[in-house]
Amino acid sequence: MTLTTYLLYLAAVALLVLSPGPTMLMCITTAIHQGPRKAMLSAGGSVTAVLGVMLLSALGLGALLAASEVAFAIAKLLGASYLIALGIKTFRNQGTVLTSDSSEVSIAQTGRASYLRGLFVGASNPKALLFFAAFFPQFLDPAQPFVPQFAILAATFMAFELTVLTACAFGVSRIAPLLRQSGPMRWVNRVCGGLFTLMGVALLFTKRT
Repeated sequence: MTLTTYLLYLAAVALLVLSPGPTMLMCITTAIHQGPRKAMLSAGGSVTAVLGVMLLSALGLGALLAASEVAFAIAKLLGASYLIALGIKTFRNQGTVLTSDSSEVSIAQTGRASYLRGLFVGASNPKALLFFAAFFPQFLDPAQPFVPQFAILAATFMAFELTVLTACAFGVSRIAPLLRQSGPMRWVNRVCGGLFTLMGVALLFTKRT
């Protein structure tokens, strides 16, 4: 893999990661409700999911979803169901955000729950498997060993995504004090819940092409 190829890959990764999606929205809502530390745990779960999606694509699952309408439909239904359920839960949430003198939120959340939420959101889109199945081969040199190239591309993607999610988590947490009143918080929950639900519905109508 040449330097030019890597720079092209880096540009493509930047475009993909900076595009708003369920993972970024999840990180933002977690930072607002539970603070940046829990948001970083969710970000860690999302990055873990990305690594898993890359490995599954490399092992051929992406090709299976591309070839099988039934397999893709099942994966799509599972992912969409989770996003819609998360959207409804967020929309109905009447909890308050984390305050500077409190270490608890109205709905108890553990670090494990935050991590798992990020893991499920990061893995909820089967289109990611198809994307990586078609994406990675464009930047791999078949004349060179696969594992080192895959490791470099995967580490780059994960580092870029983690950096962006970290910026989102700590940036949004700064405006959390402005949202501590019940009125603004209620509208934040409704908007974010609506967006999660919309993304889930949109996933239902996606096609393999």
